This record gives sequence, C-alpha cells and structure tokens, in this order.
Amino acid sequence: MNDLAKTTFSLAAAGVGAWLLSRALPSRQPYDFRNRVVFINGGSRGLGLVMARQLAAEGARLALSARDEEELQLAADDLGQRGADVFIHRCDASNSAQVQETVRAIDSRMGPVDVLINNASIIQVGPLETMTREDFEQALAVTFWGAYNTVEAVLPSMRQRREGRIVNISSIGGKVGVPHLTPYCAAKFALTGYSQALRAELASQGIIVTNVCPGLMRTGSPRNALFKGQNKLEYAWFSISDSLPFLTLSAEEAARQTLDACRCGDAEVVLSLPAKAAVILQTLFPNVFAALESLTNRLLPGPGGVGTHALPGKESTSAASPSFLTALTEKAARRNNEFSPAET
Repeated sequence: MNDLAKTTFSLAAAGVGAWLLSRALPSRQPYDFRNRVVFINGGSRGLGLVMARQLAAEGARLALSARDEEELQLAADDLGQRGADVFIHRCDASNSAQVQETVRAIDSRMGPVDVLINNASIIQVGPLETMTREDFEQALAVTFWGAYNTVEAVLPSMRQRREGRIVNISSIGGKVGVPHLTPYCAAKFALTGYSQALRAELASQGIIVTNVCPGLMRTGSPRNALFKGQNKLEYAWFSISDSLPFLTLSAEEAARQTLDACRCGDAEVVLSLPAKAAVILQTLFPNVFAALESLTNRLLPGPGGVGTHALPGKESTSAASPSFLTALTEKAARRNNEFSPAET
C-alpha cells in the first residue's frame, strides 16, 4: 500500500470512528435563542449586524459593541425598526478594561450574557514586504485578544450558572494560510486554536464553544478593510473575489449557518464549499496546496504604491472596483451598514 493509500485509509477509518462516537454521545436539544441575552462584539455592521437581525427575528435580546458610536446607533435604529430589544455600548475589544465595563453595563441593563459572539476583527491586505510588526500586533490585538478579553469577561457568570454559548468567528484564513493576508491569518489561526482548546476545557462546565470559519462572504466589508502596497490593485482583486456569486456566500446565508452551528452546539463549521475544499486539499496534499498558493501569490500585485501606509478600501477605488464586477458586494455594503452616514 503506497503512502497516499495509507493516508486515505487512515482518514476514512478516523471518519467512521468519529461518526460512530457521535452516534453514541447523547443528543442535545437545539438551543432556543428566544429571550436569551446575546452579546455580539463587532456587531454594528457586516456579518455581525446580519446575525443580529436574524437573532432579533428569533426573539433574542441583543447587546452590540463596536468602536464607532455612530455606526452602533445606526445598527440600533435598524434593529429597533424590527422590534428588537437592543442595547449598544461603544467598546474597543482590544481594551480589556473597556470590555469589562461593557459586560457590566450589559448585565445591569439586560442581565447576564447567555450567548457571546466574537465577531470583531481587522483585515490588512498587501504583500508581506509592506506588513510591519505593528500590523501583526494590531491584527492580534483586535481579533485574538479582543475575543480573549470578551470571553474572560463573560466566563465568571457562565461558570456560575453552568451554562453558556460562545461563538468565535474565525475564517478560512484561520485554517489555511492566504497570501497577502499574513497578519490576518496569524490572528485567525490563533483564534482557531484558542477556540478548540477552550471548547475542550469548558464543555464539562456546561459552556459550549463553536469555532466558525467562513470562506468568502458578500458582507460589503472590503470597503472598510485596509490596503497597502499597490492599494488600488489590492482592493480590486479583493473586492472582486468577494463578489463572485458561485465562490462566495451571502451574508445572510453565512449568518444562518453560523447561528445553526451555535444552536446545535457544533465544535466547528467551515462555511462555503470552496472553503471546505481548500481545507481538505491542504490537509491531504499540503505540498500541492502550498504550490498552488505560491502560484496565486505570483499573480497578485507586488510591493510599491503606498508601501507600508494603509488606506481603507473606500479610498482605494479604481475603474475595476467599484464596477459591475463588484455589484453584489456594493449592494451588501449598503444593506449592512458598511457606508458611513456621510457617504449615504
């Protein structure tokens, strides 16, 4: 039996074993979000706001935090028109003191947090030559330490009640490395590992942790991502990739699958078929996957342009983006609060 056959056989045997184990475990009743206090950090726009809308429709009581108070108010107005019970609190997730203050405010206004969704993140796009230590520190501060800070703030109450749900929004970039997204991947890989270990340690205390790894989603977020190097070219490929209907998920579908994973208590879910295929390919054939990624990197823009200076997508536009190629992403951006009031 050659190495490939041995690997395939081992994975198949492991899969059968895991399936048999899952059948032997006691089944859980699906979690009901009605009247639950759900705290979404990074909930003012994009996927966070879409999840909040769907949770509102299920009767959840919502607490949202983000760094921009104006965006938070727009989100609250949106949700209020849908009949939601919503509380907003400005907070930088990377600041532990602010997070603790926010959780105390939620507890005072709504009661203890039943479900925490860590959605706050930052995306820096550009070749490695343009990325600095500060970029990595910023990505880790918001994406990883932001999740850590929020988990630490809600855990005492969840442990006391021996009940709670935690959802960490990682990424396909937390399962496979993606060129031109190195700081983002470093932070998302950290979040994925943290989520997996956290689940193992908290399960016996009645707290269920779910790690969510979306692939490309049409949330409208590229215009608020940060672009370095040849920023206009970087924004063009990134925003176009985010708009392709057969390779991307709508924000609404991504939110639905995320909440279903939380409801069912899943350990981890990878969203979209292309993302699942990438994980499988990287797992089974890491050398082939690495070669494909190296080829992809050669097709992406090189350094130059604005260099290590970062500009948001909305300041990196060109004839290619926005255009008919990015129509779906632009539509999502308007629907999901990615435009500031001044822009609309």
